[in-house]
Amino acid sequence: MKEHIAKLVRDALDALVSQELPADAAPETIIVERTRDAKHGDFACNIAMVMAKAARCNPRELAGRLVDALPESEFIANTEIAGPGFINFYLSAAAKYAVVQRILEQKTGFGRSETGSGQPVLVEFISANPTGPLHVGHGRHAAYGDSVANLLAATGHDVHREYYVNDAGRQIDILTVSLWLRYLEQAGEQIQFPSNGYRGDYMLDIAGILAQAHGNSLVRPATEIFSDIPADGEDDKKERHIDALIARSKKLLGDDDYRIVAGVALDWVLDDIREDLDDFGVHPDNWFSERQLVEQGTVEHALEKLRERGELYEEEGATWFRASAYGDEKDRVVIRENGQRTYIASDIAYHLNKRERGKDLLLDVLGADHHGYVARVRAGLVALDQPADSLEVRLVQFVSLYRGGEKVQMSTRSGQFITLRELRAEVGNDAARLFYVMRSNDQHLNFDLDLAKSKSEDNPVYYIQYANARVCSVFRTLSERGLEWDPAQGCDNLDRLQNKQETELIAELDRYPDVVELAAANRAPHHLVHYLRSLAHLFHTNYNAARIILDDDAPLRNARLVLAAATQQVVRNGLDLLGVSAPETM
Repeated sequence: MKEHIAKLVRDALDALVSQELPADAAPETIIVERTRDAKHGDFACNIAMVMAKAARCNPRELAGRLVDALPESEFIANTEIAGPGFINFYLSAAAKYAVVQRILEQKTGFGRSETGSGQPVLVEFISANPTGPLHVGHGRHAAYGDSVANLLAATGHDVHREYYVNDAGRQIDILTVSLWLRYLEQAGEQIQFPSNGYRGDYMLDIAGILAQAHGNSLVRPATEIFSDIPADGEDDKKERHIDALIARSKKLLGDDDYRIVAGVALDWVLDDIREDLDDFGVHPDNWFSERQLVEQGTVEHALEKLRERGELYEEEGATWFRASAYGDEKDRVVIRENGQRTYIASDIAYHLNKRERGKDLLLDVLGADHHGYVARVRAGLVALDQPADSLEVRLVQFVSLYRGGEKVQMSTRSGQFITLRELRAEVGNDAARLFYVMRSNDQHLNFDLDLAKSKSEDNPVYYIQYANARVCSVFRTLSERGLEWDPAQGCDNLDRLQNKQETELIAELDRYPDVVELAAANRAPHHLVHYLRSLAHLFHTNYNAARIILDDDAPLRNARLVLAAATQQVVRNGLDLLGVSAPETM
């Protein structure tokens, strides 16, 4: 309806421009919004105030001239001029009922639009270090990023989903050493496992795979490994200890064998992550390797471009990027004294690569602890003559699990964490997906496991899905009683839906496209969750207030069935955007 009203206003504007207004007075975009108060109509347009100066006309006077020039429409019952020059539109009964038929005609297409105009968007999300199974925190990133990508696609953007695999650097070295030491333990060596190693039980499983594939060929004496290694301990001690173990492991294994151990570890973890995400309904279009950046010269390409533009300088043996000149709090080292490139060098190169792949908008979904990362990468892009607003970052806050009112303790490195797979096994994919996005991404999430498993109206996923299942039950009952559904007759008699619950439900259905557009524009799938919960509440209320299957009034029965079917379609459309199923029985 917003598009219809905007077209009416555009037609009126064109008529006035051709007769009495300056040709350059008309704006390119006409904004129509729903009113917050029904007393002010159903929709409002601020066009008169927007163009009053260019038209050299008082806003209220211009609004009046526009109203007089509006074409006739069966969907507009009345208009009024309010405040400084708003044009308020009151819909006709036909317009309010028309949404029901529109839903049945458009089916899965209802709520979708082309407002994104095909803009290429690369959504990078999850991108967890491949050092172990995904945990519940990664699950929130997965659900949020995938839902945002779905919303952007639904509003006409050209969306590409990407997982950045951090398969180079120190964390992979720690994973490799952790695996090798577990392998040596299984071979009978006496190992003092480092406090900074990866301790999860999954490391034992990978060690078994390594042993099965390579036997004892990778065994080295523990005495050689730990001889003269700095003592383990707290803080800096554990860091020096693990770094010394990495260096010793590389020396004792040699390049080829070290790569074998690292490859087995990385392959197992990545296969596990891919399988987990696939089962969760999250399917990245591309898995981009950090090693690929180095091997294909992408990092050197970005650094060379910065060097050519005079954005790099040498100091104290290191190479620095003038990040502070582009909004960062300080300059950043991109090449250390030992010749190793830093993470910031890889990150800038990766984002330049995204832009060079033709992506207009780079939407990164990152953990809340990556706040400082944003200014650094944006500085790199701007220094490389890329638009500052080509990078958009959404930070996702942490997740706390609660069971029986008690917080569940988790720690990634120690291995005492709840995996995404374990969470899914306990509460199900649907509850996990919806609970993860029912709060804004920038708010801390307390995930109530007991609530997620409950079958009550307090559980939003159950309550929303139950609306769909209830409609299915209505149509099964209709068939069992030998009655037929006549959608055409139902659409012809929608004006008989006059009770308060029915009219409120119809009005809520009409809001769905606006909610999808709002949720996509704000990268806020929680708006859609709240909407679906409200829609389900109105449907359940209507179901309890008015009997749908009437034996003696086929026109009213079919009208109510049409409304139920339209509600079901919108519930399904919304759940699909959130990656949640719509079971037919519950």
